[in-house]
Amino acid sequence: MTKEKTVYVCSNCGQESPKWVGRCPACGEWNTYRELTVRPASPSARRAEGVMAGMERRQAQPVHLSEVTAEAEPRFDTHDAELNRVLGGGLVPGSLVLLGGEPGIGKSTLLLQTVLRMAEHRVLYVSGEESERQIKLRADRLPEHRADCLLVCETRLEQIFTHIRNTSPDLVVIDSIQTIVSEAVDSSPGSVTQVRECAAALLKFAKESGVPVVLVGHITKDGTLAGPKVLEHIVDTVLQFEGDRHYFYRVLRSAKNRFGSTDELGIYEMGGTGLRAVANPSELLLTGREDALSGIAVAATVEGARPFLIETQALVSTAAYGTPQRSATGFDLRRLNMLLAVLEKRVSFKLAQKDVFLNIAGGLRVTDPAIDLSVIAAVLSSSVDTAIGRDVCMTGEVGLSGEIRPVTRIAQRVGEAQKLGFRRILVPETTLKGLDTARYAIELVPVRRVEEALRELFG
Repeated sequence: MTKEKTVYVCSNCGQESPKWVGRCPACGEWNTYRELTVRPASPSARRAEGVMAGMERRQAQPVHLSEVTAEAEPRFDTHDAELNRVLGGGLVPGSLVLLGGEPGIGKSTLLLQTVLRMAEHRVLYVSGEESERQIKLRADRLPEHRADCLLVCETRLEQIFTHIRNTSPDLVVIDSIQTIVSEAVDSSPGSVTQVRECAAALLKFAKESGVPVVLVGHITKDGTLAGPKVLEHIVDTVLQFEGDRHYFYRVLRSAKNRFGSTDELGIYEMGGTGLRAVANPSELLLTGREDALSGIAVAATVEGARPFLIETQALVSTAAYGTPQRSATGFDLRRLNMLLAVLEKRVSFKLAQKDVFLNIAGGLRVTDPAIDLSVIAAVLSSSVDTAIGRDVCMTGEVGLSGEIRPVTRIAQRVGEAQKLGFRRILVPETTLKGLDTARYAIELVPVRRVEEALRELFG
């Protein structure tokens, strides 16, 4: 009989060690090693590796690269335009997808309403956190239902494979991976070893059977996915569902996607009947203010292939406590400090004794560098207490020397601004080369440096 083995596993990255060490040699974190006891796999666990009864285990054989066919596989249509966009066109057969987000943000609601729309596929929904009654109450609030959605409340991995073998589903949903335990590992649910082993077994099942598996993952207080970092390496796609509890908007991002782009995002609106896909987010993100207010600038941004306009709000005031404060919500604080330094160095605008607060309206987090120009404009507008015209928007990346650098997809940005009724848009001068400006009814104002842009806005 094989004896049990004791190993030490880093709770941050999953690195194993035969003895305890103070600092993890892989990730550099201190005091993260935990003692775990690993026992040999039970007969039921070894039987679970086959997953499906009667399935032939494919023996891997080396093949020449030129003999491998790379035809596009048909994807599963989720009947959700936003989710299909983020996934790259739909679910790929045999893929393993990880969906993470804060508690109560709407992960289970998103998955449940998605599987209820997929009437052409049999879905096995495995819940390790809620009872059948709780899931039924949530489903009753959703507008669409289907009859071929099988529900089971189970946390044992071997029993889940038994249900899969008996039902032969086209799609498997696990809510959540932190609640699943395997008999092959002697540790508590949610531990590093349990999460890693269960995810590896589900990945093996997905690749051998061609059935896509969607996992729900918890996140830590730092906003990262809980469990070992190796979990994100195992899965094919990592989706992040985020948003502010004080807003109705939710944003679905792709942090990793082996079958599509990671630049796409989907926007939803939380309501009493579930999540509603937002087709035109610009109209919702722009406040319908009637009076021009200082400290507000509208930026034409692009996330993936989708252009939309957002409001950049800034507040500049005299530092009341000696040390100036710098705060940014939805924007990188380090980039804000860089832009403030450009204002002080290149435009001779003194902010050393001023508090600067920046907010992206709607609770969004923006990574597009083309928002730089609107950040600088909003800061200067708040400092001098002069409003920017309501019919003006802007786009442009700001360099360290104060130049306005070109941005991508300028035609889509200009077209979105024109569609929403803006009359002027400030754009980098170099982006106008090759652009047919005559077909736009909106006035394009080319700028080369920050000083020129501020002169156009404030005179």
